[in-house]
Amino acid sequence: MLAEESGQSGPAAANRTWLVDPLCGTVNYAAQTALVAVNVALRAGPAVTVAASADPFAREVFWAAGNRAYVRRHGLDEPLAPSPDSRLVEANLDPPFPNGPAFRAVELLADPEFGDRFRPRVVSSTLAVAWVAAGRRAAYVTDGNLADSVHFASGIALCRAAGCVVTGLQGQPLHTGVRGLIAAADQETHTTLLAVIGRRFPQWAPRTRA
Repeated sequence: MLAEESGQSGPAAANRTWLVDPLCGTVNYAAQTALVAVNVALRAGPAVTVAASADPFAREVFWAAGNRAYVRRHGLDEPLAPSPDSRLVEANLDPPFPNGPAFRAVELLADPEFGDRFRPRVVSSTLAVAWVAAGRRAAYVTDGNLADSVHFASGIALCRAAGCVVTGLQGQPLHTGVRGLIAAADQETHTTLLAVIGRRFPQWAPRTRA
């Protein structure tokens, strides 16, 4: 197990590892803001095979197993359906910023095309990654090395299982190159975000798309 609070337990090279973030959105919680997630994911070999992100205040559990993704409410499961219709794009403004100053997500908010096409949101909890899978956000953008991340593993698995477009910040396979994350509800949203990033940060022009 790898947990945010307690660290690694058991063999670090184990084939199966539980990734656990018991409270994603600690500052929100401390400020009595009901936007937090409880994230659990099981990595078996290189892939996350099952995952869940729970919203304890809304009493919803977003969960994925293989290529199936659902939200559970009142004991009933509904398939997750990504959608770009909200035009809401979540940008993670919390550090660390390993690619700064070359890339900072906050600069996307000042881009004219971004403002014309999308509406920025900052929830400051990876609950918003699950919302991309559920059709409540058009996309999520963050910097960082997210391999085996207790914060992001479950949300990424949910997005992949729901059929979202999930890549690194240059459109490359996730966890490679400059890393980071773009999780988009559809290809058009993903392409637009890559174009904004490529124009705002010319050295980051898209290279290989998923």
